[in-house]
Amino acid sequence: MNKVMLVGRLVKEPELKAFEDNFLCKFTLAVNTGHINSKGEKEVDFIPVALWGKRAETFNKYMKKGNMVSISGKLKIRNFEVDGNRKYVTEVVAENFQFLEWNNKNEMV
Repeated sequence: MNKVMLVGRLVKEPELKAFEDNFLCKFTLAVNTGHINSKGEKEVDFIPVALWGKRAETFNKYMKKGNMVSISGKLKIRNFEVDGNRKYVTEVVAENFQFLEWNNKNEMV
């Protein structure tokens, strides 16, 4: 079974890309690991997320840097070649999300 569930904050503004028949919204979530480092600071993982389709448009419209969101989806590992070097990308492909905070610009606070 490949299932990922995350709650975190957007690190920066989401990026929406439009294709002929689809949309892709990419963003990074800062997720607390639950651990405290030797300096007494909370440890955080930065997890890249991709969201496709109509939900990508909706997400991009209402979410902004710093907003908290819950994501569920699948872990995806893909690879490609650049200048003869193999590159690997690990990301969460979101299937569902729930806004835990809304973007003020759209009056959905």
